[in-house]
Amino acid sequence: MKMRAARMYGYKEPLRLEEIPVPGFGPEEVLIKVGGAGVCRSDFQMIDGYFADSLTLEFPVTPGHEIAGWVDGIGAEVPKSAGLAEGDQVVVESCWGDGVCRQCHDGNEQLCGHGQWAGFGPPGGYQEYVPVHYRHLIRVPAHDDVLPENLAPLTDAGLTPYRGLKKLRSAGVLGSGRTVAVMGVGGLGVYATQYAKLLGGGATVVAFARNDGKLAVARENGADHTINTRGKTADEVRAALESSTGRPDVDAVIECAGSEESIRMAFDVLAIEGAVASVGLIGNRINIPLFPFVAKEFSYFGSFWGNYNDLTEVLALAEAGRIRHTVTPVRFDDINDTVDALARGDIIGRAVMVYN
Repeated sequence: MKMRAARMYGYKEPLRLEEIPVPGFGPEEVLIKVGGAGVCRSDFQMIDGYFADSLTLEFPVTPGHEIAGWVDGIGAEVPKSAGLAEGDQVVVESCWGDGVCRQCHDGNEQLCGHGQWAGFGPPGGYQEYVPVHYRHLIRVPAHDDVLPENLAPLTDAGLTPYRGLKKLRSAGVLGSGRTVAVMGVGGLGVYATQYAKLLGGGATVVAFARNDGKLAVARENGADHTINTRGKTADEVRAALESSTGRPDVDAVIECAGSEESIRMAFDVLAIEGAVASVGLIGNRINIPLFPFVAKEFSYFGSFWGNYNDLTEVLALAEAGRIRHTVTPVRFDDINDTVDALARGDIIGRAVMVYN
């Protein structure tokens, strides 16, 4: 039996659209028929060579770490306690640790130094069938409005800013009378805006972006104010903040872009004892002044992806109707054009590859 697959054979090359055999699966694995695969900027970055110095890849590689679909086959040693049956709708928790390190024992397999990530070595959702160990599947009750193309982005775009907002909440910089900024309204920022309202304890939410269309989506998803930062200096952004909120600074930033410019802006508008959580990855380094960082007692959190329990919380919010999706389904045949559009910043929300 054959399946379609979009595979990477080298850096800075278009994905090759092929037909290859459906993979086998081990006794503790489940074969997933992919219904939706999110197209993440990290996929473009892997193709472009961003991770070349930190990831050892054996080509061909099938990208796609945001995966939702249905159980198609179950290994003989998958326990009944896993609660999985053929036809079940599932999402894939895509960070697979070694199970023995401190991070794995803490439940943070995404931080495992010897782990793997689906789509960054092990085959991802840019192919129609994927084998996954049963421990990394979460069953999602099927409803008419719970579709794979909406579920798939929750496994990264919806998961990563959720963990970052939880860190800001734990740092005590959210709540009534506070202001939280969402820097960058791409795939992650659309969800981050919603979490800022859900977890913010009444904080005022301000979205920053360089595109008016993306800012309009931020307003639709709960932003109290929006600021277009394109071409603006830090002083001009602070003035726009004061005009919108009555103060020229913010208490917390969920930084979803990851560019050097955006991170510097986050600290330029940060109030005394404020905190920034970085979840975006575009640039390669951070350049912020040291004295304000120390003298104003800023806090800076790196926040990477999310763990299994974080994902179950995100899915519970989605099932309760607390999360809105800004999703554009795209055809398998259009995947290279979609990756190129993502690289240019033309995608609003999340593009999701579907096979039907």
